[in-house]
Amino acid sequence: MAIEQLFGFIFNFWVVLAVLVVILVKSSVKFVPQNQAFVVERFGKYNKTMVAGLNMLVPFIDKVTYEQSLKEHAYDVPSQAAITKDNISLVVDGVLYLKLLDPYKASYGVDNYVYAVSQLAQTTMRSEIGKIDLDKTFEERESLNINIVNAINTASEPWGIQVMRYEIKDIEPPRTILDAMERQMKAEREKRATILESEGQRQSAINVAEGDKQAQVLSAEADKAEQILRAEGEAKAIIAVAEAQATALETVGRVADTHEGQKAIQLNLADKAIDAKQAIAKDSTVVLLPEGNTGAAGVVAEAMTIINTLNADKNVQS
Repeated sequence: MAIEQLFGFIFNFWVVLAVLVVILVKSSVKFVPQNQAFVVERFGKYNKTMVAGLNMLVPFIDKVTYEQSLKEHAYDVPSQAAITKDNISLVVDGVLYLKLLDPYKASYGVDNYVYAVSQLAQTTMRSEIGKIDLDKTFEERESLNINIVNAINTASEPWGIQVMRYEIKDIEPPRTILDAMERQMKAEREKRATILESEGQRQSAINVAEGDKQAQVLSAEADKAEQILRAEGEAKAIIAVAEAQATALETVGRVADTHEGQKAIQLNLADKAIDAKQAIAKDSTVVLLPEGNTGAAGVVAEAMTIINTLNADKNVQS
């Protein structure tokens, strides 16, 4: 019986020892997840910051006091009233994106860094909106966001916090201001529409006038070209007729110097004289006849006398 009690005691001792070893190992080995940091205190005083991976602690002496996340977080900034430079009250809210850079400062520098940064964002936003007029709060929203981020980062540097960005979600002016802005926008749109319409009419009138002007210029140029072509055609026709007459006269002159030409001239003159007398007799009831020979031979003789006289004058001149 004593031996069994001894074995039982030994077994219980080893069991208790094993349990203690397991507890000691578990409390001394710490696995830190990715993007997290554990702040360790020893006897109530800061000792070290454990980063992601396997870390060792002294059992019953070291204690993980703060577990800080290193991820970027988004926090809503509650709606608040702000007054613009031209004394218009606005209700503004936003979203704050921040990241913890120094776990030691975030743990010991401020009690609740999320609340502190949110309050700082509200006060900074009121301050920045108070620097500009109402109209520019909508136009310069991006610059407002940048100014707020810079101001918060400067103030929150001792806390180990960095504000990545700040976005204004809504800006709500009073209803009366909204109505006035809508009327103003409507007036501006109507003004732009009137200006665009008048510009269109003006441009249309200019285009019509330019078209008429170009049409008149083209018509005048066409008339001018037509007159020039007609004049050139008439000049060429006159020159051609003159050249033909000159050629004909030259040919007649050469033929007239021959004996056969003289006979032909006599015959032609006789025919013309007969035709002339017939025409006179046809158109008039009174016919005057010369006193001498009235026959064709007499007419031819008279014509030949004229021709011989002309030829004699030509010979004398030459």
